[in-house]
Amino acid sequence: MTKKTIWLINQYASTPETGMGGRHYYLARELAKQGHKVYLIAASYTHLLRHPPSVEQAYKTHLIEGFSFVWVKVPSYPEAHSKKRIFNWFAFAWKLRGLKNVIADSPDAVLYSSPSLVGFLGARYLARYYKARLAFEVRDIWPLTLVELGGYSPRHPFIRFLQWVEDKAYREADFVFSNLKNSVDHMVERGMEQAKFSWVANGFSMDEVAQKQGLSSATSEQLPDGKFVVGYAGTFGLANALDSLILAADIIKNNTDIVIVLVGDGKEKEALERLVEEKKLSNVRFVNAIPKVQVQSMLNRFDVCFIGLTGDPLFRFGVSPNKLFDYFYSGKPIIYAIESGAYTPVTDSQSGIQIPAENPEAIAEAIMKLYKMSTSEREDLGNNGRRYALENHEYASLAKKLTQALLGDK
Repeated sequence: MTKKTIWLINQYASTPETGMGGRHYYLARELAKQGHKVYLIAASYTHLLRHPPSVEQAYKTHLIEGFSFVWVKVPSYPEAHSKKRIFNWFAFAWKLRGLKNVIADSPDAVLYSSPSLVGFLGARYLARYYKARLAFEVRDIWPLTLVELGGYSPRHPFIRFLQWVEDKAYREADFVFSNLKNSVDHMVERGMEQAKFSWVANGFSMDEVAQKQGLSSATSEQLPDGKFVVGYAGTFGLANALDSLILAADIIKNNTDIVIVLVGDGKEKEALERLVEEKKLSNVRFVNAIPKVQVQSMLNRFDVCFIGLTGDPLFRFGVSPNKLFDYFYSGKPIIYAIESGAYTPVTDSQSGIQIPAENPEAIAEAIMKLYKMSTSEREDLGNNGRRYALENHEYASLAKKLTQALLGDK
């Protein structure tokens, strides 16, 4: 395999210390392990960074786990929906041009990742300057998401500008990637040649799950003993539809052997706690957020893992929530309350039960079905999920798939 220089540009990328690490951090690490020279380029400030880095100059580069992380200094903004966020997008896009004076290694390939579309223009400039292959990665379909979920008119001038950039990206990129399996249908409708497309799912890091740090005593004390635990570990956001899980808990509350455990934090936590109080439920427990390296230890305490999303039509293009792959690896059966079109990973892997979104009755029924199974039947489902994750969703194999499409390497 020929060693190449790859620039991965994701405005929202982070390290485990500044944010979540996540997809591009792990892909960069695995690409570096393959022998490629990798630069991961991100904004010095986004609302997703828990601990934004201190960046005094216009750019800051540091070596981490075999690759170079490059922070691009951009203006901050107060919160996700602030109009000042748009200045952040344009500043990042413009400053990408300056990377040619900062990074000595010319790229063989430049990969730009959404959701922010404006930065694609900066990535396109770099790819043309260096005569490098240009790849466009779609993780959220913008501006469609802003129209269908945000309520913006397709005729809004800024939405029309973003639409122009999206269509341009599909036409002019050499390759198009997405973690949304069915998004190719939308892309072809917008003028992309289907042969350009590759599906590269999200996944999990074997190095990370291998650490499997034990739970603190304070966390362990919040968990029920001797109960059948249906658990959720992740963000408490509106899209996660956790109110449906609580309403399912209300349906099965007479079975005192089953407890719903919700681990994490987020904007909806207070509303969910109020719902539990209103329903006077004693079979729902909230547990504080835990470090990522403790997630597998937490999932080990579950009998069943729950994942859900709202029934929004946008999910017809497929979904790729990171927690799903942690669930698969945990070897626990999964209740998948998501309508993700032709993408049906839990059904395909025979690792649990897929049900309609936002349907408390269906959730309650799935819980009771799994509760009534023998331990060995549940273990079989969990083992199917783990096998599926190892074969399809470990970041080392995903990085190989990425380079095969991006560079033509075998």
